[in-house]
Amino acid sequence: MSMKKTYVVSGIDTGVGKTVATGLMAKYLVSRGIDAITVKMVQTGNDGFSEDLAAHRAIAGMERLPEDSMGLTAPQTFKFPSSPLLAARLEGRSVDTAKIAAAVETCAAKHQVTLVESAGGLDVPLTEDVLTADFAAEQGWPLILVTCGRLGAINHALLSLDCAKMHGIPLAGVVHNSQFSADPLIDADVVDAVDRHLSRLGYPRNIVRIPSMAPSSPAPVIDFSEIFA
Repeated sequence: MSMKKTYVVSGIDTGVGKTVATGLMAKYLVSRGIDAITVKMVQTGNDGFSEDLAAHRAIAGMERLPEDSMGLTAPQTFKFPSSPLLAARLEGRSVDTAKIAAAVETCAAKHQVTLVESAGGLDVPLTEDVLTADFAAEQGWPLILVTCGRLGAINHALLSLDCAKMHGIPLAGVVHNSQFSADPLIDADVVDAVDRHLSRLGYPRNIVRIPSMAPSSPAPVIDFSEIFA
């Protein structure tokens, strides 16, 4: 992969494993000799170095990067664990989308692949007028959508895909995280439903599955070539 590329990694809900998926994708890219960096678009519920970035680095087996100390990989951090709009409002601030775009652009200029993990899902508000989907569409970033196999995931996954299509966001692929599956039958049903909906919307049917992993086990190198081909 020689072309420079930036992707936005979003999820169908909070707590579906976006951070784990982002770290695993970075690990895969690095294992292939690709210079990758991860960015947390907006970090809420955090004071100090982004806990999600720390997880990315640990999963990928990467040291902290110069861009980390420069504040480029977590350009907006707020203390209250909520939507970026509310977390910023509680601090008398607003989310600076121009600052995020500039930080990502700087990272992307120095690395082959930039993975931008969003806060929550595509319809999470960044400001009163801008949703995450609006911002991602404006930047032209292809989407990597993280799904899971818990009850209710079909509805959330299909709505997220519809949202991406409505905003004209290209889809690079889906990462299905089986760690949060309620039942093997439900897990398989979610994947089948997502696959059918991808075909219905004319999106590439690229689905990579993350298997259940023991918390104490080293992160595996998962083949994400379908998404990054």
